[in-house]
Amino acid sequence: MLDRVYIQHLQQNSWFSHLAEPFQNFIIQQGKKHIVEKNAAVFKAQDIFDGVYGVLEGSISLGYIDVNGNEAIAAIAEPIMWFGEISLIDQQPRSHDAIALKKSVVLQIPAQSLNDFLLQNPYYWYYFALLTSQKLRYVFLEQIAIQTQSISQRLAQRLLFILEGYGNRSLIQDFSIQISQDQLANMLTVSRQTVNQELNQFEKQGVIQLGFKKIVVLDLERLRILATASHLKE
Repeated sequence: MLDRVYIQHLQQNSWFSHLAEPFQNFIIQQGKKHIVEKNAAVFKAQDIFDGVYGVLEGSISLGYIDVNGNEAIAAIAEPIMWFGEISLIDQQPRSHDAIALKKSVVLQIPAQSLNDFLLQNPYYWYYFALLTSQKLRYVFLEQIAIQTQSISQRLAQRLLFILEGYGNRSLIQDFSIQISQDQLANMLTVSRQTVNQELNQFEKQGVIQLGFKKIVVLDLERLRILATASHLKE
């Protein structure tokens, strides 16, 4: 049985909070809690599907590292964000790596018990369709941003995405983002120098406060404006 504090965390997740009660109970009863050390893998690309995961504590990088050590980061999963459901749906090996950026706690819904549950209750596939379409929406938004928005807008939008847990959080309670400028640059496919310049501009406007591998959002509404504004200068 999952600890009560983690159950409370799950209730703050927009996807979990809208699940039918039998499905919620199944996850709470069947879910397995794992501690993942920094730089350890929850799973790697081409691994066989072993379940769907949710981040209870910490931070998980979703992306890919090639044989030369070059890293591509698609998203950073923090509490409470679910990941790993793609292989559940298409029954293919993992499409990416999931690596702990720091010591983390994840909840695993094991593959066998999940497949058995869905076989007996096919209606609940609907919820995984919602989870997947939610992420697909953010992918489309990012692709549109690459083609139509300035780097300032894209940066502001990406910070909002992370705060919102890519749609996973019912409300934003923590305005601190644990991320390095290198990681942000990687996600936006621009140089670290460019990201640093833009973040400094945001800080001068009182929108954020920069720390060591951390960004604290001070003015959420201003950040939303920056994500849609045509330029930063007033």
